[in-house]
Amino acid sequence: MMYKIVAVPLDGSPLAECVIPHIEVLARTSGCEVQLITVVEPVEIPTRGKIALSDDDLKQIHKEMEKDARTYLNQIAHRLNRSGIKSRLVILAGKPAESLIEYVHNNSIDLLIMATHGRSGLTKLFWGSIAEKVIHAVNVPVLLVKADSSGENSA
Repeated sequence: MMYKIVAVPLDGSPLAECVIPHIEVLARTSGCEVQLITVVEPVEIPTRGKIALSDDDLKQIHKEMEKDARTYLNQIAHRLNRSGIKSRLVILAGKPAESLIEYVHNNSIDLLIMATHGRSGLTKLFWGSIAEKVIHAVNVPVLLVKADSSGENSA
């Protein structure tokens, strides 16, 4: 199958970036567009305590978070560009799994490539898994790359 648009969710962690070598190989051989995606979660202020932030303050914090996300994705895009790979930046707002699922459903994504930490048992049960939520809810192929604790992929 020929992939034209490949979506790659990244969270800024070295573990998530273990997918990049796989993307580089796939994109060089297929010429696909790579959509680098990150999700900016809403700012949550604890209800207890003496922190008082206005709506304007919250909007400013969110704006700064989006700016940081764009800077991060631009770094990854620059790396891909040096390899001759075209990419597009996508910044979503919301909860990661739900935002990714909605994005994949509403766009012409041919393949989703994402890292998984490879947790199992109680750790997975306790922490949950964005990757697991996404793969069960999308109707496109998903390539999961298992990252080891150093952030390198384990091939």
